[in-house]
Parts: sequence; C-alpha cells; structure tokens
Amino acid sequence: MITEEEKGLTGNKLKLIAILSMTLDHVICVLYPNYPTDWWIIALHILGRVAAPIFWFMVSEGYHYTRNVKKYLLRLFVFAVIGHFAYNFAFGIPFIPFKTSYFNQTSVIWPLFLGVLGLVVVNSEELKQWQKTLLVFLLAALAFPSDWSSPAFLVILYMGQNRDNFKKQMGMMLLWIAVYSAVYAIFINPLYGIIQMGVALTIPLLKNYNGQRGSFKGMKYFFYIYYPFHLVICGIIRILVHGNIGVMIGG
Repeated sequence: MITEEEKGLTGNKLKLIAILSMTLDHVICVLYPNYPTDWWIIALHILGRVAAPIFWFMVSEGYHYTRNVKKYLLRLFVFAVIGHFAYNFAFGIPFIPFKTSYFNQTSVIWPLFLGVLGLVVVNSEELKQWQKTLLVFLLAALAFPSDWSSPAFLVILYMGQNRDNFKKQMGMMLLWIAVYSAVYAIFINPLYGIIQMGVALTIPLLKNYNGQRGSFKGMKYFFYIYYPFHLVICGIIRILVHGNIGVMIGG
C-alpha cells in the first residue's frame, strides 16, 4: 500500500532538492566567476534557479504551520545574521554593506525573515490597512540589497496569502521574478538576467508537494547547519582558486 508520504513530494524532499540545487549553483559561481557563457555552465546555473522558489514556498508554509511565530521569526533572524557572514565570505563580498554595490549585499535568508514578518503584518488584526501598506513597502525596501532582492520578499508574501490558489502563487512568482530578471539584465548581465527565469523549473516540483513534512524531523536543523557550512567551504575554494577577490556582483 502506498502511504500519503510516498505520494508526491514531502517538504523534506523538496528541501533536499533545493539544497542540492543551491550547492551546485554556489560551487559553479566560485569556480567560474565573471558570467561565463559556456553552455554547460549556463545549464548548471539554470538548474540552480530551482532552489530559491522552494525556500520561498517552504518558509510561507512554515509561517502557516508554526505554533509560535515569534520563535520562528527569531530563528530566521539569527539564521540571517549567520548567513550574512557565511554568504559574503563565500563570494568575496564585504561584510559591511554598500561598500561596493547596492546589489547582493547579503544572503537570501534575509528576505526569508522579512517575508515571514510581512505575513505577520498583513494578517494582523490590530494594524490599519494604511499601516500594513506602509510596512510592506518598508520591508520590501529592506529586502532590496539581498540576494534575489525585493521580489523574494514579495513572492513569499503572495505565496503565504494565496495558499489555496497554486496558480496564483506561481503566476505572481513568475511576474515578480520577471521584474527581477529585467533589472538584472539591464544593470548586471543580459544573459544572466534571462537565466533567472529558470525558477519556472520549480513549478512542477511544488505542484507535487503533498503537504507532508516527511519522516525526518531534523531537516530544518540540518539546513540551518548545512547552509553556512557549505558557504564557508565555497569561500575556501574561492580563495584557493582565485585569491581573496570577489567572484559575484556585490564583491
């Protein structure tokens, strides 16, 4: 008999796919910097676009299921601080923001934290609508300097608000990443701007999410450890191969 967990993809399986995709993308970034156009490097970076949408989706699910949103926010904030130093070390980006650029000044964990905070704001019964709107604009602005920028925050917000409408979730994701892709193409690199639309590859995976966490209860703690660890390894590889130089926009 097929169990519910065996049907489709559990949250744990999706996170594992995201971890593999993220690791592949980050290793390629440190080994082959400066936006190479070799077809196989482009293909690997496209596969790397699978990771972020899974994290956005799962953090919006985490907000829905958490029994203590304050502890969830605190955990994400601490994770974002640790992730900042690990991410910036990995790619040779100064720890102090805005020394080199307004783009890519911290990791994607920062908008994960801001996204959950945004969901708390929009679902608040105490705030007035104008206050919610103002705070959402502020949080989106705070997300701008991070990896995936403000669209990451906005995607989490729309995913969390439209849990019962998968098509709308994915449609809004593609819309906001198209905006991000256009900005990336104009200000950073045209080809790599187009590559960002590889997030579409994640849609069939998320569609097969079965709503179950999976039997391994320690996955979230594994990710909290693995994320900074693999970035430190990437930073060591960067220094060994290229010296202590930046290998990504922002560095």
